[in-house]
Amino acid sequence: MQEKPKVTVSRTRRSDSAAKDFSFTQADVPASNGLASFRASAWDSFKKLSLPVTTDEAWRRTDIRLLPASDFKIPQDGAYEDLPVVPDYLLKPLTGEQHGGQITLLPGGSKVELDETLAKKGVVFTDFRTAEKNHSDLLKKLIGQIVKADSGKFAALTSALAQNGVLLYVPKNVQVETPLHSVLWGPGANLAHFSHLIVFVESGASVTYVHEAASPEESTPAMHSGIVEIHVGENANLRFVELQSWGRHVWNFSHERARVERGGNLDWIFGAVGSRLTKNFSDLDLAGEGAQGRMSGFYFTDGTQHLDHDTQQNHYAPHCTSDLLFKGALKGKSRSVWQGMIYVAPGAQKTDGYQANRNLVLDDQARADSIPGLEILADDVRCTHGATVGKLEQEPLFYLKSRGIPQREAEQLVVEGFFDPIMQRIPFEGVRERFQQAIQDKLSK
Repeated sequence: MQEKPKVTVSRTRRSDSAAKDFSFTQADVPASNGLASFRASAWDSFKKLSLPVTTDEAWRRTDIRLLPASDFKIPQDGAYEDLPVVPDYLLKPLTGEQHGGQITLLPGGSKVELDETLAKKGVVFTDFRTAEKNHSDLLKKLIGQIVKADSGKFAALTSALAQNGVLLYVPKNVQVETPLHSVLWGPGANLAHFSHLIVFVESGASVTYVHEAASPEESTPAMHSGIVEIHVGENANLRFVELQSWGRHVWNFSHERARVERGGNLDWIFGAVGSRLTKNFSDLDLAGEGAQGRMSGFYFTDGTQHLDHDTQQNHYAPHCTSDLLFKGALKGKSRSVWQGMIYVAPGAQKTDGYQANRNLVLDDQARADSIPGLEILADDVRCTHGATVGKLEQEPLFYLKSRGIPQREAEQLVVEGFFDPIMQRIPFEGVRERFQQAIQDKLSK
């Protein structure tokens, strides 16, 4: 009898292929006298780094293989003149009749306003193009100090190519009473929008700053990649509010880090209702004794949206306090990811760290991944964390319906009540109303 040939079956793991890379070249790096070496170094990092894949731990739950990276192009100077204009509601004063200052970042341009009394006190609040001309030494000193260009592929790309950005510098002991406001407006098909925000608050100073990123709904993909660098000096106070309502065609990536010195206080608020996909890294470094940081976030997804927030609370000094609360609601086939970590360094005794993530899943096909974590290397600390994923509670719904309120309105009231603790942390009624309206719009679909 003839012997049958031996068959070998291979079970090697299929490699995880990345998205096609960007088509940008070194010629796209903006010419700059003051930042030339910084941008060149960032470009080198960008070329060395690979696009993230789902085998990378931080990206396990966010797949960007469908990112049309090679299609994106940088807006030309003045491109905004032929694109949809910024809606008036985004530019309304946050309080009273005018802002302390307002910057509008547009594709290929920007507009800047600052109260003269603040300028006379030494406050710098301007766009990157102006900063490179008028405050080049300050910009060169601060850029890339908190978020390193080699933090990741998108951080390197943004560091190399971002012309749109904001430089906020508040001198020692200066109290900025009126809020500062910036809007990043990103219309346009196949455009890559880059933004770089630097906030430096000297010791004893205080300021409130609101930054909003938005775009109209369009059918062709676009991308935003951003960096936020924050420094809060000794005994200084910063309230920083970030809100994004990108169109559903936008791929959104950001690297953000704040450093708080001795006795400083940071109140950091996030809001997200837009984009097709978001991957956000937000790190809080409590670097000086007695530093405090509060991180509050809300997100609402529907359709096939995917929002991934990766947070880190780093306690490097004794007697520091951090408090994180993120709340999200999900509809349709959307997905949220929150992954958080409290790190306590050796010697950071008397640490008080807290983190919580609460999710409300409104449809059976929606999914929320919630992954809290602790790494504690000191022995005299109080650190707690928690995460919940649940559906609408039937008891409050039943109570509301028993009072004659229809099902849909009852659900809306319960969801609004779920988000209310976060909404109350947003200091301006107009901003709260916009995002409450966005929540109502998603619920009514």
